[in-house]
Amino acid sequence: MALIKKDAIRKAVKREAPKGGDTLQGQSHAGRVLLSARMTEKAYVLNSLNQYVFRVAKDATKEDVKRAVGVAYGVHAEKVRMINVSARKRAFGRTVGTTSGMKKAIVTLPKGEEIVLFKGA
Repeated sequence: MALIKKDAIRKAVKREAPKGGDTLQGQSHAGRVLLSARMTEKAYVLNSLNQYVFRVAKDATKEDVKRAVGVAYGVHAEKVRMINVSARKRAFGRTVGTTSGMKKAIVTLPKGEEIVLFKGA
């Protein structure tokens, strides 16, 4: 006794999937993938070679990092290298604990593009 066909209802209820151009969704994804920039002596030397080091999520892939750097900083990543840094045991008096392991990514940018991570004094 339905006056409306089921297909018409399904089409009306079906929602559009968000497109990749949605900046708010892209920025939240970039925030989940790129946890922080690593500013160490080695990372500072790599900056002069147009390479930037980021601490990334454990389950992040190279494609995730490329996309996240593009959304967060507006640059195109040429190459991404991933490194798993394992946890290490550390003694605190009598107790033995572990430092947390992490995953980091070294992102290479093409010539002419740069990321301003901090402004020098």
